[in-house]
Formats: sequence, C-alpha cells, structure tokens
Amino acid sequence: MNYLVFKSIHIISVVTWFAGLFYMPRLFVYFAEADSKTLTEKTILQDQFKIMQRRLWYGITWPSAIVVLFFGSTLASNFWPLTQFPWLILKLVFVAGLYAYHLFLGKIFKQQQNNIISFSPMSLRIINEISTIFLVAIVFLVVLKNVLSMVYGIAGLIAFIILLMLAIKKYKKIREKKGL
Repeated sequence: MNYLVFKSIHIISVVTWFAGLFYMPRLFVYFAEADSKTLTEKTILQDQFKIMQRRLWYGITWPSAIVVLFFGSTLASNFWPLTQFPWLILKLVFVAGLYAYHLFLGKIFKQQQNNIISFSPMSLRIINEISTIFLVAIVFLVVLKNVLSMVYGIAGLIAFIILLMLAIKKYKKIREKKGL
C-alpha cells in the first residue's frame, strides 16, 4: 500500500516539476525579448517576469524537484540490486541529466534576476525543449522497462529531436516574416 501511495506522490511531483521546467525557460524567453522594448516597457515587463520566475522557481520547481528525489529514491530502494534492472539504471542516468538541466536553469534564473541576459531568445527557445527530450526518454524507459527496446526509443528520440529543431527553425522564420 505504501508503495502505491509513494508512487502516486512521486508521479504528481514529477508532473509539477516538469511544469516548472517547461514554463521557466519560457519566462526566460519573455524576459530576453523584453530587452528590445523601450526603457519603460522593458523595466515593467522584466520586473514582472522576475517576480513570476521567483514564484515558479521557489514555489513549484525546487520543492517538486526535492519531493521527486525523496520519493523516487524511496521507490528505487524496492529494486535492489539495481544491476538486475538495467532500464532503471538508464532511467536514473536520464534523471541525473534532468537535475543537471534543472541546475543549469537555476544559473540562468540567477542571471536574469540580476538583469543579465546570457542567451538570445532563440537560444532560450531551444533550451526550453531540453526538458521535453528528457521527458520522452524517461517515460519510454519507465513504460517499456527494457533497455533493448530503448534502441527503438532512442532512434525515435533522435527523430523527435530533429523534428523539434526543424519546428523551431520554421517558427523562427514565420516570426521573422511577420516581424514579431
């Protein structure tokens, strides 16, 4: 019974963590785009985006990441020894990458809180898609529970990444054409 309760809390926390990981880079894009506005507009917009970033980062994203780590670790303890579950080892590698991505977003967050823009809006749009790549990889591993089947999943993931990059380039061309 506890296992199912913990698993439920873990899944809910993963969803809220990803909500933060999806929306935070979008706020970074808006913050960077506001830099091209008039001084008054820029100040008003960037001040508002900084408030939104802080609330999202400290109110949703970080707490969810901590809960995911706690309940995920608790659930993983049911799979000892890990060597008998190669799919879980690979999933944990992706999860470690996701935490590294989370910390990378934290660096951008701190910069923007200090009015430093280190990435162009287009670069931030690409950064915004990294969490999607992690999500796809992790979900396929959890559902398939088979590393051999992951060969197909990885091929699909690579195709997905290529399509994502093409879509971003197409979106950029459309925005440039419309003068946005």
